[in-house]
Amino acid sequence: DAIANLRDRVDTLIVVSNDKLLQIVPDNTPLQDAFSVADDILRQGVVGISEIIVRPGLINVDFADVRSVMADAGSALMGIGTGSGKTRAQDAAVAAISSPLLDFPIERAKGIVFNITGGHDMTLHEINSAAEVIYEAVDPNANIIFGALVDDNMENEISITVVATGFTQPGDTQLMLEANGAVDLAAFYQKSKTNKDEMGPKASGNIKDFWKKLR
Repeated sequence: DAIANLRDRVDTLIVVSNDKLLQIVPDNTPLQDAFSVADDILRQGVVGISEIIVRPGLINVDFADVRSVMADAGSALMGIGTGSGKTRAQDAAVAAISSPLLDFPIERAKGIVFNITGGHDMTLHEINSAAEVIYEAVDPNANIIFGALVDDNMENEISITVVATGFTQPGDTQLMLEANGAVDLAAFYQKSKTNKDEMGPKASGNIKDFWKKLR
């Protein structure tokens, strides 16, 4: 098996199946455009993670941080989400962790790297809101690293790239290759909102304390 052989020779392996890409590309998309969309999705994943290392940002991450999550991590999954409007940060975070590309429960991941990108109008509160959504969805003991960047080309939008690693439970790898289910975005968002409401004011807390938990 080619994937199994490759997995033994790399730190982290992200497998993106054509079936998953079909869930993202609209039905009426011409063939060449569909391949372009697929290529762009993969490009966003690579760029999203590499940029938090090589580009100075609002929240800087060095190579050692990313390596702590991705070294010898085995199989990994990638999700990308974009949001606009008043709840764009939360919407982007929910979309990223509910992406069809993430075909395995993200709460089983032991390592998370995510990058938040927005224009000059992106606020600290929005970064915190996006981070909270992801933090509440994953294992409390997971090693979580994230960065935030300002992109002059982005207006009124926020984009988030998530890479989840460290799926170590028995059968996880095989399930990752076989799973075809999608996540109900509305149900997840409502659950996240309910949990936050139940937790009260402490759910948001002090942003410095929150980021200390993530790091």
